Amino acid sequence: MQKNYSMINYMTKKFLKDKIALISFGIILFLVIVAVFAPIICAHDPFKINLEDKLQSPNKTYFFGTDEFGRDVFARMVYGTRISLRIGFISMGIASIIGIIVGSLAGYFGGKTDMVIMRIIEIVMCFPTMFLLLALIAYLPQSINTIMVVIGITKWTGIARLIRGEFIALRDREFVMAAKTLGAGHSRIIFRHILPNAITPVLVSITFGIAGAILAESGLSFLGFGVPVPQPSWGNILASGRENIDLAWWLMFFPGMAIFITVTSYNLVGEALRDAFDPRQR
Repeated sequence: MQKNYSMINYMTKKFLKDKIALISFGIILFLVIVAVFAPIICAHDPFKINLEDKLQSPNKTYFFGTDEFGRDVFARMVYGTRISLRIGFISMGIASIIGIIVGSLAGYFGGKTDMVIMRIIEIVMCFPTMFLLLALIAYLPQSINTIMVVIGITKWTGIARLIRGEFIALRDREFVMAAKTLGAGHSRIIFRHILPNAITPVLVSITFGIAGAILAESGLSFLGFGVPVPQPSWGNILASGRENIDLAWWLMFFPGMAIFITVTSYNLVGEALRDAFDPRQR
Protein backbone atom coordinates (compact mmCIF):
# COMPACT_ATOMS: atom_id res chain seq x y z
CA MET A 1 0.00 0.00 0.00
CA GLN A 2 2.84 2.35 0.93
CA LYS A 3 4.47 1.62 -2.43
CA ASN A 4 1.27 2.59 -4.28
CA TYR A 5 1.05 5.86 -2.37
CA SER A 6 4.68 6.69 -3.17
CA MET A 7 4.07 5.95 -6.88
CA ILE A 8 0.99 8.19 -6.94
CA ASN A 9 2.92 10.91 -5.11
CA TYR A 10 5.75 10.66 -7.65
CA MET A 11 3.36 10.80 -10.60
CA THR A 12 1.54 13.82 -9.15
CA LYS A 13 4.78 15.73 -8.57
CA LYS A 14 6.00 14.94 -12.08
CA PHE A 15 2.73 16.11 -13.62
CA LEU A 16 2.76 19.33 -11.57
CA LYS A 17 6.26 20.14 -12.85
CA ASP A 18 4.99 20.22 -16.45
CA LYS A 19 3.99 23.87 -16.96
CA ILE A 20 2.43 23.29 -20.38
CA ALA A 21 0.28 20.49 -18.97
CA LEU A 22 -0.82 22.71 -16.06
CA ILE A 23 -1.81 25.51 -18.45
CA SER A 24 -3.73 22.99 -20.57
CA PHE A 25 -5.42 21.59 -17.48
CA GLY A 26 -6.33 25.16 -16.47
CA ILE A 27 -7.94 25.71 -19.89
CA ILE A 28 -10.01 22.54 -19.44
CA LEU A 29 -11.14 23.69 -15.98
CA PHE A 30 -12.03 27.09 -17.44
CA LEU A 31 -14.17 25.41 -20.12
CA VAL A 32 -15.93 23.35 -17.43
CA ILE A 33 -16.68 26.53 -15.45
CA VAL A 34 -17.99 28.22 -18.62
CA ALA A 35 -20.26 25.23 -19.31
CA VAL A 36 -21.62 25.16 -15.74
CA PHE A 37 -22.30 28.90 -15.52
CA ALA A 38 -23.45 29.41 -19.12
CA PRO A 39 -26.82 31.03 -18.17
CA ILE A 40 -25.00 33.59 -15.99
CA ILE A 41 -22.26 34.34 -18.51
CA CYS A 42 -24.56 34.92 -21.50
CA ALA A 43 -26.45 38.19 -21.83
CA HIS A 44 -28.43 36.97 -24.85
CA ASP A 45 -30.58 33.94 -25.61
CA PRO A 46 -28.61 31.59 -27.91
CA PHE A 47 -31.86 30.50 -29.62
CA LYS A 48 -33.40 33.95 -30.17
CA ILE A 49 -33.72 34.90 -33.85
CA ASN A 50 -33.35 38.59 -34.72
CA LEU A 51 -33.11 39.06 -38.47
CA GLU A 52 -32.50 42.81 -38.07
CA ASP A 53 -29.11 42.03 -36.50
CA LYS A 54 -28.03 39.19 -38.78
CA LEU A 55 -24.35 38.80 -39.71
CA GLN A 56 -23.12 41.63 -37.52
CA SER A 57 -19.40 41.63 -36.93
CA PRO A 58 -18.06 41.46 -33.34
CA ASN A 59 -19.02 44.56 -31.37
CA LYS A 60 -19.85 45.74 -27.82
CA THR A 61 -23.34 44.22 -27.97
CA TYR A 62 -22.40 40.95 -29.66
CA PHE A 63 -18.85 40.04 -28.61
CA PHE A 64 -18.48 37.32 -31.27
CA GLY A 65 -20.92 38.84 -33.77
CA THR A 66 -24.15 37.24 -34.99
CA ASP A 67 -25.04 34.48 -37.44
CA GLU A 68 -27.33 34.48 -40.49
CA PHE A 69 -30.39 34.44 -38.21
CA GLY A 70 -29.21 37.24 -35.93
CA ARG A 71 -28.43 34.88 -33.06
CA ASP A 72 -25.63 35.83 -30.67
CA VAL A 73 -22.57 33.74 -31.58
CA PHE A 74 -20.95 34.29 -28.17
CA ALA A 75 -24.01 32.82 -26.41
CA ARG A 76 -24.09 29.90 -28.85
CA MET A 77 -20.38 29.28 -28.34
CA VAL A 78 -20.82 29.23 -24.55
CA TYR A 79 -23.77 26.84 -24.71
CA GLY A 80 -21.90 24.83 -27.33
CA THR A 81 -19.17 24.29 -24.71
CA ARG A 82 -21.75 22.42 -22.63
CA ILE A 83 -22.59 20.09 -25.49
CA SER A 84 -18.98 19.46 -26.52
CA LEU A 85 -17.83 18.59 -22.98
CA ARG A 86 -20.95 16.54 -22.30
CA ILE A 87 -20.45 14.50 -25.45
CA GLY A 88 -16.73 14.08 -24.73
CA PHE A 89 -17.16 12.88 -21.15
CA ILE A 90 -20.25 10.69 -21.58
CA SER A 91 -19.18 9.06 -24.85
CA MET A 92 -15.81 8.15 -23.35
CA GLY A 93 -17.58 6.93 -20.23
CA ILE A 94 -19.54 4.52 -22.43
CA ALA A 95 -16.38 3.52 -24.31
CA SER A 96 -14.52 2.98 -21.03
CA ILE A 97 -17.19 0.70 -19.59
CA ILE A 98 -17.28 -1.44 -22.74
CA GLY A 99 -13.50 -1.48 -23.14
CA ILE A 100 -12.78 -2.31 -19.50
CA ILE A 101 -15.26 -5.19 -19.39
CA VAL A 102 -14.22 -6.68 -22.74
CA GLY A 103 -10.49 -6.21 -22.14
CA SER A 104 -10.72 -7.66 -18.62
CA LEU A 105 -12.43 -10.81 -19.88
CA ALA A 106 -9.91 -11.27 -22.68
CA GLY A 107 -6.86 -10.73 -20.50
CA TYR A 108 -8.07 -12.70 -17.48
CA PHE A 109 -9.44 -15.83 -19.12
CA GLY A 110 -7.15 -15.94 -22.17
CA GLY A 111 -7.42 -18.91 -24.53
CA LYS A 112 -10.47 -19.06 -26.80
CA THR A 113 -12.14 -16.16 -24.98
CA ASP A 114 -9.15 -13.94 -25.72
CA MET A 115 -8.96 -15.13 -29.34
CA VAL A 116 -12.64 -14.41 -30.07
CA ILE A 117 -12.58 -11.00 -28.39
CA MET A 118 -9.38 -9.95 -30.17
CA ARG A 119 -10.82 -10.94 -33.54
CA ILE A 120 -13.90 -8.79 -32.79
CA ILE A 121 -11.65 -5.88 -31.80
CA GLU A 122 -9.64 -6.23 -35.01
CA ILE A 123 -12.81 -6.25 -37.13
CA VAL A 124 -14.10 -3.07 -35.46
CA MET A 125 -10.72 -1.38 -35.87
CA CYS A 126 -10.69 -2.17 -39.60
CA PHE A 127 -13.52 0.30 -40.23
CA PRO A 128 -12.56 4.00 -40.51
CA THR A 129 -14.09 5.69 -37.47
CA MET A 130 -15.77 8.58 -39.27
CA PHE A 131 -17.38 6.33 -41.89
CA LEU A 132 -18.57 3.98 -39.16
CA LEU A 133 -20.06 6.92 -37.25
CA LEU A 134 -21.83 8.19 -40.36
CA ALA A 135 -23.18 4.73 -41.18
CA LEU A 136 -24.60 4.22 -37.68
CA ILE A 137 -26.05 7.73 -37.35
CA ALA A 138 -27.75 7.44 -40.75
CA TYR A 139 -30.01 4.69 -39.35
CA LEU A 140 -30.64 6.26 -35.92
CA PRO A 141 -32.63 9.30 -34.76
CA GLN A 142 -30.52 12.46 -34.87
CA SER A 143 -30.00 13.65 -31.30
CA ILE A 144 -27.26 14.42 -28.79
CA ASN A 145 -27.87 11.11 -26.99
CA THR A 146 -27.49 9.20 -30.26
CA ILE A 147 -24.15 10.89 -30.95
CA MET A 148 -22.84 10.07 -27.46
CA VAL A 149 -23.83 6.42 -27.72
CA VAL A 150 -22.50 5.99 -31.26
CA ILE A 151 -19.14 7.63 -30.45
CA GLY A 152 -18.95 5.51 -27.29
CA ILE A 153 -19.50 2.20 -29.10
CA THR A 154 -16.88 3.03 -31.74
CA LYS A 155 -14.04 4.13 -29.42
CA TRP A 156 -13.76 1.25 -26.93
CA THR A 157 -11.25 -0.89 -28.80
CA GLY A 158 -8.11 0.97 -27.71
CA ILE A 159 -9.14 0.82 -24.05
CA ALA A 160 -9.94 -2.89 -24.36
CA ARG A 161 -6.47 -3.64 -25.77
CA LEU A 162 -4.78 -1.66 -23.00
CA ILE A 163 -6.74 -3.43 -20.25
CA ARG A 164 -6.10 -6.82 -21.86
CA GLY A 165 -2.36 -6.20 -21.87
CA GLU A 166 -2.36 -5.12 -18.24
CA PHE A 167 -4.41 -8.14 -17.18
CA ILE A 168 -2.05 -10.53 -18.98
CA ALA A 169 0.86 -8.97 -17.10
CA LEU A 170 -0.91 -9.11 -13.71
CA ARG A 171 -3.02 -12.28 -13.74
CA ASP A 172 -0.15 -14.56 -12.60
CA ARG A 173 1.16 -12.23 -9.89
CA GLU A 174 1.37 -13.35 -6.27
CA PHE A 175 -1.57 -11.30 -4.99
CA VAL A 176 -3.84 -12.83 -7.65
CA MET A 177 -2.70 -16.33 -6.79
CA ALA A 178 -3.31 -15.60 -3.11
CA ALA A 179 -6.86 -14.43 -3.85
CA LYS A 180 -7.55 -17.62 -5.84
CA THR A 181 -6.15 -19.75 -3.02
CA LEU A 182 -8.50 -18.04 -0.56
CA GLY A 183 -11.46 -18.95 -2.78
CA ALA A 184 -12.22 -15.58 -4.36
CA GLY A 185 -14.48 -15.75 -7.41
CA HIS A 186 -13.58 -14.54 -10.88
CA SER A 187 -15.57 -11.30 -10.62
CA ARG A 188 -13.96 -10.41 -7.28
CA ILE A 189 -10.46 -11.10 -8.59
CA ILE A 190 -11.10 -9.09 -11.76
CA PHE A 191 -12.73 -6.02 -10.23
CA ARG A 192 -11.24 -5.94 -6.72
CA HIS A 193 -7.69 -7.19 -7.24
CA ILE A 194 -6.50 -6.82 -10.83
CA LEU A 195 -8.48 -3.90 -12.26
CA PRO A 196 -7.38 -1.28 -9.67
CA ASN A 197 -3.76 -2.09 -10.59
CA ALA A 198 -4.48 -2.03 -14.34
CA ILE A 199 -6.55 1.14 -14.63
CA THR A 200 -3.74 3.73 -14.78
CA PRO A 201 -2.95 3.50 -18.55
CA VAL A 202 -6.68 3.74 -19.27
CA LEU A 203 -6.80 7.24 -17.74
CA VAL A 204 -4.34 8.41 -20.38
CA SER A 205 -6.36 6.77 -23.15
CA ILE A 206 -9.58 8.36 -21.86
CA THR A 207 -7.97 11.82 -21.91
CA PHE A 208 -6.97 11.40 -25.55
CA GLY A 209 -10.38 9.86 -26.25
CA ILE A 210 -12.28 12.89 -24.95
CA ALA A 211 -10.35 15.08 -27.38
CA GLY A 212 -11.17 12.64 -30.19
CA ALA A 213 -14.85 12.56 -29.24
CA ILE A 214 -15.10 16.37 -29.26
CA LEU A 215 -13.40 16.44 -32.65
CA ALA A 216 -15.70 13.69 -33.98
CA GLU A 217 -18.83 15.53 -32.80
CA SER A 218 -17.60 18.76 -34.39
CA GLY A 219 -16.94 16.95 -37.66
CA LEU A 220 -20.36 15.29 -37.66
CA SER A 221 -22.11 18.57 -36.85
CA PHE A 222 -20.10 20.34 -39.55
CA LEU A 223 -21.35 17.75 -42.06
CA GLY A 224 -24.93 18.09 -40.82
CA PHE A 225 -25.14 14.69 -39.10
CA GLY A 226 -24.34 15.79 -35.56
CA VAL A 227 -26.13 17.99 -33.04
CA PRO A 228 -29.53 18.89 -34.53
CA VAL A 229 -30.29 22.56 -35.07
CA PRO A 230 -31.18 24.87 -33.42
CA GLN A 231 -29.09 23.33 -30.61
CA PRO A 232 -25.79 25.25 -30.51
CA SER A 233 -22.63 23.29 -31.28
CA TRP A 234 -19.16 24.40 -32.29
CA GLY A 235 -19.49 22.16 -35.33
CA ASN A 236 -22.78 23.56 -36.63
CA ILE A 237 -21.61 27.15 -35.97
CA LEU A 238 -18.60 26.30 -38.11
CA ALA A 239 -20.93 24.89 -40.77
CA SER A 240 -22.93 28.13 -40.90
CA GLY A 241 -19.62 29.98 -41.29
CA ARG A 242 -18.79 27.85 -44.32
CA GLU A 243 -21.98 29.08 -46.00
CA ASN A 244 -21.17 32.71 -45.19
CA ILE A 245 -17.38 32.66 -45.33
CA ASP A 246 -17.18 35.76 -47.55
CA LEU A 247 -19.44 37.80 -45.26
CA ALA A 248 -18.79 36.53 -41.73
CA TRP A 249 -15.23 35.43 -40.93
CA TRP A 250 -16.08 35.24 -37.23
CA LEU A 251 -18.39 32.26 -37.78
CA MET A 252 -15.36 30.22 -38.82
CA PHE A 253 -12.71 31.77 -36.57
CA PHE A 254 -14.23 31.49 -33.08
CA PRO A 255 -15.57 27.90 -33.21
CA GLY A 256 -12.44 26.79 -35.08
CA MET A 257 -10.19 28.25 -32.38
CA ALA A 258 -12.37 26.75 -29.63
CA ILE A 259 -12.09 23.27 -31.17
CA PHE A 260 -8.34 23.66 -31.74
CA ILE A 261 -7.57 24.92 -28.22
CA THR A 262 -9.79 22.33 -26.51
CA VAL A 263 -8.50 19.33 -28.44
CA THR A 264 -4.88 20.51 -28.06
CA SER A 265 -5.33 21.01 -24.30
CA TYR A 266 -6.70 17.50 -23.80
CA ASN A 267 -3.88 16.01 -25.89
CA LEU A 268 -1.21 17.90 -23.95
CA VAL A 269 -2.69 16.77 -20.64
CA GLY A 270 -2.84 13.22 -21.97
CA GLU A 271 0.83 13.33 -23.01
CA ALA A 272 1.83 14.67 -19.58
CA LEU A 273 -0.12 11.91 -17.84
CA ARG A 274 1.48 9.31 -20.11
CA ASP A 275 4.96 10.59 -19.24
CA ALA A 276 4.13 10.68 -15.53
CA PHE A 277 2.76 7.11 -15.55
CA ASP A 278 5.61 5.70 -17.66
CA PRO A 279 7.81 3.60 -15.35
CA ARG A 280 10.77 3.99 -17.68
CA GLN A 281 10.89 7.70 -16.81
CA ARG A 282 11.33 7.05 -13.08
